[in-house]
Order: sequence, then C-alpha cells, then structure tokens
Amino acid sequence: MRVPRLRRRLVLPGVIAAVTALLVGAGAAAAFESDTVGSYWEGLWWALALMTTVGFVEGPPGSVGGAVTSAVLMVAGFLLLSLISAALASLFVREDERPFEAREQAVDQELLDRMRALEQRIAELDDRLARGDDPDGPTARR
Repeated sequence: MRVPRLRRRLVLPGVIAAVTALLVGAGAAAAFESDTVGSYWEGLWWALALMTTVGFVEGPPGSVGGAVTSAVLMVAGFLLLSLISAALASLFVREDERPFEAREQAVDQELLDRMRALEQRIAELDDRLARGDDPDGPTARR
C-alpha cells in the first residue's frame, strides 16, 4: 500500500498558512484585547500560546473579535499540529513498508512472467489448432 503524497504536499502550505495566522492573529489580539495584550509582541506571545495548545496567557478574551481570533488560532494550531504529525508518521510508515513493497514487487514480477509464459503457451496451442495439429500429439511440448 502506498502512502499518499498529498499529505506531505500540504505541510508547507499548512505551515505558511499557520505562520500567517500567527502573525495576523498577534495584531488582531493587540487590537481587540488591548486590556490584556499591550503590544504586537505580547499579541505574538498570546497567539503562539494559543496555537501551541498551551492556552490563554493572560486569561480568556473579553471581546467578540478576540474570541473569534482565539478560535481561528486554536483551529490553525490544531491543524498545523495534525499536518506535522501526519507527515512525520508517514515518514516512519514509508520506511517500514519498503521491504514489504520490494517483496510485493518481486511477487508481482514473478506472476507477470508466469502469465507471459502461459500466454505464449496458449498462443502456441492456438497456432497448432489453427494448423490442424493435435495439441496432445507426439510433437506436443509437456
């Protein structure tokens, strides 16, 4: 079984989206939560704490904008953690599957070789029948 590459392809865009959410969320936190977040840098710390599932640094948001920003940051952090975990897991799974895939390819190749031999044998028998030869006669190959 092959591991889909789609998940690994989503990691870089996911990281970019998460960093963007972090940077925008820091500004939004500074704007919406001026009572608890005094500057952009404190907002960055606040947003980073939410995205890494640590929780609220100075307490929960007091405004609707802060709550929405918090929710977006929490979901973005969860998705980023999920993407990175899935990418790392797929690396381990891929390493474990390589020997299995090699054996599977060898068996597949053997089956294909046998099928080709059978096709060739059937073609020879068809030719003999078309010529009127007895396929079980003395010249038949066994």
